[in-house]
Amino acid sequence: MAAREFNFDGLVGPTHNYAGLSYGNVASTSHRNQVSNPKAAALQGLEKMKQVAALGVGQAVLPPLPRPRISFLRELGFSGSRQSIIEQVAKTDPVLLASIYSSSNMWTANAATVSPAADCGDGRLHISVANLASGLHRSIEANGTFQVLSAIFSDEDLFCVHPALPCSMAFTDEGAANHTRLCDDYGKPGIETFVYGRAALDVQAVAPKKFPARQTLEATQAVIRRHGLTDDRVAVLQQNPDAIDAGVFHNDVISVGNQNVLLCHEMSFRNQQRELDLIRQKFEAVCGDSLSICELKSTDISIDDCVSSYLFNSQILTRPDGKMILVCPTESRDNASAKQCTEKIVAEVPAIDEVIFMDLRQSMNNGGGPACLRLRVVLDDEQINAIHQGILFNDNLYGRLRTWVETHYRDELHVEDLADPKLAIEIDASIVALSDILQLPLFEFAKHDR
Repeated sequence: MAAREFNFDGLVGPTHNYAGLSYGNVASTSHRNQVSNPKAAALQGLEKMKQVAALGVGQAVLPPLPRPRISFLRELGFSGSRQSIIEQVAKTDPVLLASIYSSSNMWTANAATVSPAADCGDGRLHISVANLASGLHRSIEANGTFQVLSAIFSDEDLFCVHPALPCSMAFTDEGAANHTRLCDDYGKPGIETFVYGRAALDVQAVAPKKFPARQTLEATQAVIRRHGLTDDRVAVLQQNPDAIDAGVFHNDVISVGNQNVLLCHEMSFRNQQRELDLIRQKFEAVCGDSLSICELKSTDISIDDCVSSYLFNSQILTRPDGKMILVCPTESRDNASAKQCTEKIVAEVPAIDEVIFMDLRQSMNNGGGPACLRLRVVLDDEQINAIHQGILFNDNLYGRLRTWVETHYRDELHVEDLADPKLAIEIDASIVALSDILQLPLFEFAKHDR
């Protein structure tokens, strides 16, 4: 059955701030304690969705998770009213307060790993929610993400939404940021590449020395088993430890693929040439076609420039006419090496014939580019009709969401503002309004946090 890819973009939440909670993410830590603009961040994200939809590419929106997570603080022994708890935590542990207010769920590439029905053993689309156990502020997302995705993909005959893996350092899972599907046609079987940073249960295994490897081999293997993927349709690679130590905290900061195209830096993977040869062979065997690999060298662009420009955190989108377009952040345009690389990609990859640059500065300052903001989901017509329709992006939804943001979001947010009791009240009002727009019971999901 014919299928197309949808980009489920995370709507930036009203608590978008620069607390610098993500160790190993250079952009996040370097902008710590700067003043953010939640309204601008959300509008920039909406504009990206609008431009992608205008290209004829499938587009949907995922809501921000309600914040603050007061129930988490109650589990830690804080008691009293919500306002009282916020005041207590603000005085004793402002980093903990920033964690339960975090809007990091906007980067939905980390929300889950998705395998299309064509790849899975039972013929259903499988979604495994990521536990994000390597970071406190992200680990509290898993339950809310599971509730949202279960509500959207509720037809159990067509979809299987798995809860997060056990929250253990042996099974840290960062979702689709370390997963790329390669195929000839979206609706036909493809090769799913999974990239891990360390083997948690092998103390002698090669691993990065400076920054943590956020994806474990053991978590990757568990997701593969859950989704019923066979060995001939899977490639499991280890990320280059030196790249992780240089600030490449996820694979999607140094590699990106779409259908029969894979763009990567020469420092993307450990034993890279062997692994690329294996992917080529598997792709040809399953898809009956050749894989186009564009491998950029360090002489083309340094690792530092990859991290600062987020060239590889771009989206490769297939338009209805079959041609591909590369969607990059404006930082890639403003970086000389990255800009030259976009020109090289268009010259050397026949399938890609256009590059566009989008302003996502608010997200980029926290270490999230175009690819971070979206979860890729392949759907056929029956599945499209079966998902919750209120999240499918169109001009009407764009207009309503834009008005919603302009009504409920602040123009400035200091990290110290998280202690303001008015902020939580403002968020309550915004979530009630968004629930009505998307026709999802978002407030019900979080009523235990009131």
